[in-house]
Amino acid sequence: MKQIPLPIGTAPRPTLENFVPGANAAALHVLRQLARPSARSAPVYLWGPAGCGKTHLLRALADAHGDGATGFDAASPLPWTLGASATLVLIDDCQALDAERQHAAFTLFVEASGAGVPVAAAGRAPPVDLPLRDDLRTRLGWGPVFALQPLSDAEARTALRRHAQQRGIALGDEVIDYLLTRFSRDMKHLVHWLDRLDDYAWVEKRGGVTLPLLRRVLADAGEVPR
Repeated sequence: MKQIPLPIGTAPRPTLENFVPGANAAALHVLRQLARPSARSAPVYLWGPAGCGKTHLLRALADAHGDGATGFDAASPLPWTLGASATLVLIDDCQALDAERQHAAFTLFVEASGAGVPVAAAGRAPPVDLPLRDDLRTRLGWGPVFALQPLSDAEARTALRRHAQQRGIALGDEVIDYLLTRFSRDMKHLVHWLDRLDDYAWVEKRGGVTLPLLRRVLADAGEVPR
C-alpha cells in the first residue's frame, strides 16, 4: 500500500469572500459587518452540522481582525483571557465545552461585554439545546442566531470549483460528480480530499487531477466511498 504524501500545496485561507453562502446570505451579511475591527455588535451564534461552514466563517473573522482576534474551542488550554488589544472573541465547538471551559467562556462574555468587544461563537445545536450551564446558553442566544444550511448540489459544485481554482487545480466534472455522489455533503471533508488529490498529483508529476487518480488516492488511504 502506497502512503499518501504529506500536503505540499498551500490551501487558500478561509475568508468571507471565498465562502459560498447558498442559503446563508443573511448570516454572511451580519458577519461582514462584524469583520470590521471597529465593529460593535451583540453576540453572533452559528449552528449546524459538521461541514456546513461554521469554522470557516470563524476563521475568516479571525483573519479579518488579525492580532485583535482571540479564539478558543473545546480543546483550548486554560486559562482563557481577553487581551488588552482584543477586538473580537471567537468560541468554536460550544457543544463540547466542559465545565471549566464553560466557566471560562462565560467569564469571557462578561469581560468582552464590559470592554465593548463583540463575540462570535459556533456549535452543532442552537443555544437552547446545548448541554451547557444556563447563563452561558443565555449569553450565546442574546444576539443573532443563524442555522447554517448545507449547500445544494449546484452550490457545492461552485464551492469545489472555486477552491480548485484558488489552488490552481484543473478539475473535471467527473471528479466533482464522483465526490458529490459518493461522499456526504460535508464541505470540509470534500475539500480535504480535493487538497490531498492535488498534493498527490504534484508528487506523482501527473498532468492534472483525474478520476483514476482520485480512485487511487482513496484506495491507498483505505477510504471506501458509499
